[in-house]
Amino acid sequence: MNATHPAILLCTNGSENTRPALDYGIWLAGQLKWDVVLLGIVEDVEDAPRVRLLVDETVRRLDNAGIPYELRLSQGRSPDVIASQTTSGNFLTVVGPLGRPAWQRVLQGRSFRRILQKVSTPVLYVRQPLLRLERILVCTGGLRYAIGVERLCYSLAKHFGAEVTLLHIVEPVTLEYPLSREVHRRWQNILETDTPQGRNLRLALSEAQATQVPAKLKVRHGNIVHEILEEVRQGQYDLIGMGSPYSAHSLRHLY
Repeated sequence: MNATHPAILLCTNGSENTRPALDYGIWLAGQLKWDVVLLGIVEDVEDAPRVRLLVDETVRRLDNAGIPYELRLSQGRSPDVIASQTTSGNFLTVVGPLGRPAWQRVLQGRSFRRILQKVSTPVLYVRQPLLRLERILVCTGGLRYAIGVERLCYSLAKHFGAEVTLLHIVEPVTLEYPLSREVHRRWQNILETDTPQGRNLRLALSEAQATQVPAKLKVRHGNIVHEILEEVRQGQYDLIGMGSPYSAHSLRHLY
């Protein structure tokens, strides 16, 4: 694998629901000229034939596209296997829905949540392949926790000639601190404030400018989840970047 950039860890457990991620991973690898590690995960012995079928099909597509790849087959639960594999190199993990039944998602939670908890490197979750990259939304809390996802999105944007929108959402004040009151009072011109959020947002925009990536800031006010969903609905984005090294372990996921 090339040490100067990540390889794409392309994951399937044989479920048809993983096809969008396979499609997108192959397309992305071809565009970026990145190597691929194709990971076939056998969760149960009876699943082995369908895993092999989907892996063989993906191998043929990688060969036809001239994309260098390494094939790995492993047995175990997908979140554990994926986490174990990411410790062996520098990866961008591309994964999609793993085809869990509804009752399992209700009782155990989504597998994607457990993947995020276990994997410390970037994860690209694909529900539907949009084989273009023109508009990228980066959700930032105004602090430097999201610096990793910002820089990854800037790198992708520079390669594809995409534009980046930094989204910052100011929540309604729930705790009466001087800083929270100032941010809430001046949320519409937060870039002009001397708050940590204002300083870090200015820094994020300056980093985009230094990378020669067209970027703008969008500030919304309200419930974070609702406002992100509303921005995604309105903005017609091709890729959404969010998260920090701490987000997967936050109690907020219960909400």
